[in-house]
Amino acid sequence: MSLITAFLWSLIIYLILTAGSGSILLWSPEELIAGVIIAAIIGYATNKIMGEKFSYFFNPKRWLLLIIYAIGPLFFAMARANLDVAYRVITGKIRPGIVKISPGLTRDESKTLLANSITLTPGTFTLEIDDEGNFYVHWIYVPEGKEKPTPEELCRYLPKWARWIGE
Repeated sequence: MSLITAFLWSLIIYLILTAGSGSILLWSPEELIAGVIIAAIIGYATNKIMGEKFSYFFNPKRWLLLIIYAIGPLFFAMARANLDVAYRVITGKIRPGIVKISPGLTRDESKTLLANSITLTPGTFTLEIDDEGNFYVHWIYVPEGKEKPTPEELCRYLPKWARWIGE
């Protein structure tokens, strides 16, 4: 069952990403054949993961929260950070450094979501996550005396959302 599920999800995502590439409905015959082959390879390679974490990955609540997160909080964090980086570049008020935060996340999925969110936000870059779940982040402006910031000081509400979605 997990092989079929992984194959179908891979094929659906492939078809969505390549829509409009041909003449049969929205795809060319070559594109459909390539989609089936690629989905079969991905389905075979990921069927154990899909079997073990099926209910985790396909939880509708998680997907809804992820969509809300991407459209709202992550978008606004990125917009705010873009303005902040532009201000720092224009004024020259840059004080870069590497800081350590401990967001307290336990699942790899929530850690990955937060690490990617931090990296997508201008002015920050996740360098490493250690075995204890601490994040090492390069920050464009480390305020004086904040060499060990709280997660909220570095990335505001993003750790809370990662916990809601991934834990």
